[in-house]
Amino acid sequence: MVHLSFCEFSGMGHLPPEVLEPVAAYFRALSEPTRLHILSLLRQGEYNVGELAQQCDYTAANISRHLSVLKKHGLVAREARGNSVYYRIADPSVNALCDLVCGSILRQIEQSAAQRAAFAALREDLPDPLPDFSRKESS
Repeated sequence: MVHLSFCEFSGMGHLPPEVLEPVAAYFRALSEPTRLHILSLLRQGEYNVGELAQQCDYTAANISRHLSVLKKHGLVAREARGNSVYYRIADPSVNALCDLVCGSILRQIEQSAAQRAAFAALREDLPDPLPDFSRKESS
């Protein structure tokens, strides 16, 4: 059995092989767009399978399969109420993780837009038409 202190495990510094597969499985559970859509809906509150299927525009069977994966990894919890089963976020850290990833992607998009704008401004100062240096000159 591997014993890790919080400090050893809290960062992605050195993860022993026994830990890598569960971490990778957790990220695989988050790597499917439908599951991300489900999680984004569950951030707003509890839903049953039928409600999620309607919101996502998928079949109830498809949503149930995705919920099963999310539950297996501890991301959602389920609670039976009468004839319905309701789902909710079980691990609030998934919200923070999604916010972190979305923020990173937004920064990348903003940086790309700034780079495109800089090149567009540069383009205005270049001769028109631009010389084509890709063609080989014949000898």
